[in-house]
Amino acid sequence: MRQLFSCFLFQTRPGDGLSPRRRAAFWLWNALLVTGAAVGLGLASLLLATGQYSARVFLLDYICHPVLLLLNLLPPLLLVGLLYAATGRAWLACLLASLPVLGLSLGNYYKLAFRDDPVIASDLLILGEAGKMAGQYKLFFSNKVALALLCAAGSVLVLALFARGRPRGRVRAGLAAAAAVCSAVLIPVYASDSVYSKNTNTAHINQWSTTQQYVSRGLLYPFLHSVKDALPDPPEGYDQKEAEALLAQYRDKDIPEDKKVNVVAVMLEAFTDFSAFEGIEFAKDVYARYHALEAESYTGNLLTNIFAGGTVDTERAFLTGMGPKNVDYRANTSSYVWYLKDQGYQTFGGHPCNNWFYNRQSINRYLGFDEYRFAEDYYGPMYGASPTLNDYLFLTDLANTVAERLKADAPLFSFSVTYQGHGPYASDASWWNEVDSYIGNKDLPEDQRTILANYLGSVENTQMHLVDLVDSLRRSEEPVVLLLFGDHKPWLGNGNSVYDALDVDLSRTDAASFYNYWSTRYLIWANDAAKEAAGHDMVGTGPDVSPCFLMNVLFEQLGWEGDAYMQAADACRREVPVVHSYGIYFTADGAMKTDDALTDEQRELVRQFRCLEYYRQHHFSGG
Repeated sequence: MRQLFSCFLFQTRPGDGLSPRRRAAFWLWNALLVTGAAVGLGLASLLLATGQYSARVFLLDYICHPVLLLLNLLPPLLLVGLLYAATGRAWLACLLASLPVLGLSLGNYYKLAFRDDPVIASDLLILGEAGKMAGQYKLFFSNKVALALLCAAGSVLVLALFARGRPRGRVRAGLAAAAAVCSAVLIPVYASDSVYSKNTNTAHINQWSTTQQYVSRGLLYPFLHSVKDALPDPPEGYDQKEAEALLAQYRDKDIPEDKKVNVVAVMLEAFTDFSAFEGIEFAKDVYARYHALEAESYTGNLLTNIFAGGTVDTERAFLTGMGPKNVDYRANTSSYVWYLKDQGYQTFGGHPCNNWFYNRQSINRYLGFDEYRFAEDYYGPMYGASPTLNDYLFLTDLANTVAERLKADAPLFSFSVTYQGHGPYASDASWWNEVDSYIGNKDLPEDQRTILANYLGSVENTQMHLVDLVDSLRRSEEPVVLLLFGDHKPWLGNGNSVYDALDVDLSRTDAASFYNYWSTRYLIWANDAAKEAAGHDMVGTGPDVSPCFLMNVLFEQLGWEGDAYMQAADACRREVPVVHSYGIYFTADGAMKTDDALTDEQRELVRQFRCLEYYRQHHFSGG
């Protein structure tokens, strides 16, 4: 028995003295161990795929759903098979397969914890930037992470000791061919939207949450499904000639000389108005300055497509008028910046952070900016700040720069993005003042109170310097309009812990919770000279809109018609002003609707808008 055990378990090939039956058993034993290790790797990935959500998702939604389980286990199984064929060593194949599988799984686990957002294929396009930003968050070691790593390490060790069979070349070639053929056959399955829609579980998740819909399907399966979306595909029913015909109904309209006012737009990092949340016990009116500014402005809600991160989505939707975020910005791209540049405007901006972040250094040129300042080339050398600048210096510098550029003969379009409000916010130290000077909420854990106080302190500080910026524009004899808006709601603790403690409903199951999750505010303010040029005071309540329609609202207030695309997009904006990536729409009367609840006319307007977006992405018109 001992001899058989030794021959059976520790040999690279069965001994010559073994019978055919035992030789077959030898290879079956090795195959079962390799298969088991690959399955174990897949289960470790699924364990991490639940993130901070209930373990019931793993036990009841993954394990008890055979098709979904198989779709998540097949990728590591095929990968281990290919690597086993390539190396001839089971343990090495498992080790090499663990690197991408667990790397992706851990990245997804921490992204869910920090931003309630899963890893999708398009994230790999900005992997370097994501890694640099990840350093700002405090990684933690949980039981799930420990168990997943132990599972992977144990699988490698077991294979190294007990699955040492090394098939001959012909067998390995056959194994590689089989794995490759199976992978090719499965590509349409993983890409299929119908298969994807059928394989979900809503029992333990919020069916309205895109994040939780993703989580309900595991990780490897939804990640592979997202590969086809990494580069934009034409919307359903897209026809280039139809899009051209829609645009041909309009002509680019010049801005009348007497209506050419200077525009200063500032997107405020994570800036939103929390005064509507009844769960916060404010120690003082943190938003007093902002509300005073709103009282003399045209204001409304902005329904962004992002939460706690992904700034560039709101930013580029505003600049281009296009909703999809996965746009191939590798060449000049149609935008409203190009339109204003063609109208004789200076196009300028700044962001007090690194130029590599979201590749702004290159992409902002593609969008039509003549000059854009970053930490590397301006703010760092000027102020000695690395890599970021707070709003005291940034907004003061912006006010001075605008004042200088208003002296030029050409009107100014300036678009800047702040950084000061960027999360995460410290949970163990108060940055701005004593925690009690901002909030009561004594029932909250001290770390959560500190996070919230640090956010509110940043918001209050930003307002102080916004008022200074407005006062400088108020004094100007040149006509200037200021547009302010927030890019997304802020991060408030891993897993939205502070929101939960404040009983803020982020379920997105109705209009109120949808606004809680996605909305920020926008504000259009004008000095006296700009009001005179526009012909009205620009005060009042504006429509709730998607970021891709915010420039339309601005142009409407200024009496500008814009380019052909803006005029065509207005047909949708006036009837369906919120076209959300979540698959939800808000109509002009404020009703929240899904696609099947839209009227035929509204659905057609949305379809046409999506087709126009796609056409605009791929047909540059400017410069």
